[in-house]
Amino acid sequence: MSENNETIKPGFRRKFDRKRYPRQRENEEAKLAERIASWVPKTKLGKMVKEGKIKDIDEILNNKLKILEPEIVDSLIKTENDLLFAGQSKGKFGGGKRRAWRQSQKKTEEGNVVTFSSVVIIGDKNGHVGMGIGKAKETLPAREKAIRKAKLNIIKVKRGSGSFEGSSNELHSIPFKVEGKCGSVKMILMPAPQGTGLVIGKEGRKILKLAGIKDIYSKSWGQTRTTINYATAIMSALKKLNEFKINKEK
Repeated sequence: MSENNETIKPGFRRKFDRKRYPRQRENEEAKLAERIASWVPKTKLGKMVKEGKIKDIDEILNNKLKILEPEIVDSLIKTENDLLFAGQSKGKFGGGKRRAWRQSQKKTEEGNVVTFSSVVIIGDKNGHVGMGIGKAKETLPAREKAIRKAKLNIIKVKRGSGSFEGSSNELHSIPFKVEGKCGSVKMILMPAPQGTGLVIGKEGRKILKLAGIKDIYSKSWGQTRTTINYATAIMSALKKLNEFKINKEK
């Protein structure tokens, strides 16, 4: 029997939805709270956060303090995460479907050693976002490594309403045009008026949504199907939003 008297076809697998399974969400939140409560910080910054001397993550990011413990981020903000489709399943002539796990093999005397890597984006949908890449012999450990690295690489994203077509005071877009580059991929992000939406590829939409950006225009060049370079170019562009503020103060 299915939930809410819905009929599910044989062999059909429903996509997991956190809103549909509140008990699963509560269990995850309880585990996170327990981990933070039992956390014993090893760094000076971690001890200051644990003692309550630092209560705002912006204080850490504005002073360019290095985060070495993921529990620091968990203690200060509530984050969500999403996997980017960085891999590809097997198919004729490279026609396989995109997937979250990137598989690679290494030739050794004992045989082929298979490893999996994943790219994870974390954010609080309120101006903070991070990207991490994890690699392991199995998929779940690779995802956990990527989430940990994403928390350590979290950045602040300056939001605003810089479009000439709109006149809103809400922080729904970016304040000005920025450009990022990685490898052959070049990405330009431009402010857009309210109601435009995220005019960007699916993987880029995941990053901007977790950063709290609702409207944007974009333009890209190069091999954008290389997801890691594509995501890194977007993150590089978002970092430049803060660099402008620093130069202006000088």
